[in-house]
Amino acid sequence: MHIQTAAVQTLRDHEHGAVVPPLHLASTFELDPETADGPYAYQRGSNPTRAQLERVLAVLDGAEHGFAFATGMAATAAAFSILEVGDEVILSAGVYGGTYRLVDKYFAARGLTPRFVEDLGTLTDDDLTERTRIVFVETPANPTLRITDLRRIVELAHRHGALVIVDNTFMTGVLQRPLELGADVVVQSATKFLSGHSDILAGTITTNDADLAARFALAQKALGGVLPPFDSYRLIQTIKTLPLRLERQQANAVAIAEHLREHPAIAAVHVPGSFSEEEARIHDSQATGPGAVLSFELAPELDRVAFLRALKYPAYAVSLGGVESLICHPATMTHEAMTPEAQAEAGISQELLRLSVGIEDVADLIEDLDQALAAAR
Repeated sequence: MHIQTAAVQTLRDHEHGAVVPPLHLASTFELDPETADGPYAYQRGSNPTRAQLERVLAVLDGAEHGFAFATGMAATAAAFSILEVGDEVILSAGVYGGTYRLVDKYFAARGLTPRFVEDLGTLTDDDLTERTRIVFVETPANPTLRITDLRRIVELAHRHGALVIVDNTFMTGVLQRPLELGADVVVQSATKFLSGHSDILAGTITTNDADLAARFALAQKALGGVLPPFDSYRLIQTIKTLPLRLERQQANAVAIAEHLREHPAIAAVHVPGSFSEEEARIHDSQATGPGAVLSFELAPELDRVAFLRALKYPAYAVSLGGVESLICHPATMTHEAMTPEAQAEAGISQELLRLSVGIEDVADLIEDLDQALAAAR
């Protein structure tokens, strides 16, 4: 079954013949008085609507198990909940700012050690120790769009008994399927492309490992950061258009990137594979497209604030993946939790802007960018 078909056809209400599955809002469920048993007991532990969504999430990622959380960071925190005192996590220096904040502010007090690496592609056997429990990967990275070779990282990590967790928010299962490349766990901020309309907060975990799945189910029940039924219901509906939306967004992003590369007011354009021919080759081998997020740097003589104020269509706002285009300044917005030194190591300059491209007509977006660049001179 192709992914567009899976997005639409995974769920049916076969009991009543409805083409849309029902929404179950109940917080609690009646149980058998003799056994206290039943398929559902309390919404935090499980809920029919969330269970339906989790089935869709698993199918989209080619996984056996799916889990829905209240936010992307709740999903990432649940993924890290498998760590024990003394464990080490290796991450890219260019990791998402929210993940950096979680690791920077909470790991030390819990006896956990993060190790940030400028380029995960340079990792060797000497870099992993018996304490290394997880290698956490974003590819493409946010917001530099740097690429990591997932097959190589998986082989390296597994050789040392470490797990590989991939944040696949930028690609989704439509464009990249890390579990099929050997990764152990995939996390996503479903707030972004999976939702696609900037009106739901959600996070996901998928895995094929039954033992890890049991621990993530426990994290849902014990930590409580689950996705409510109504948001689960709405996410089921928005996922049905995910492949179509992403196809249009990606086509727009490719056209915009090509246009900006030729513009004299742009100093640099960053897309997956633009850092080097090797990264381009790797990305082409593990993903089916560049996605719909790019970043760029203005020429030094341009006024960044004037440029942003002159834009008519992309809103100056955090987040990404919505049907509307959004632009942000990572150094002061999405990655403000990083120190200036950490930002420099991650390749996040004060000139860098991140553009999430929507489904608007690309000619209107390009015309808007051009007039704003002219206004910034």
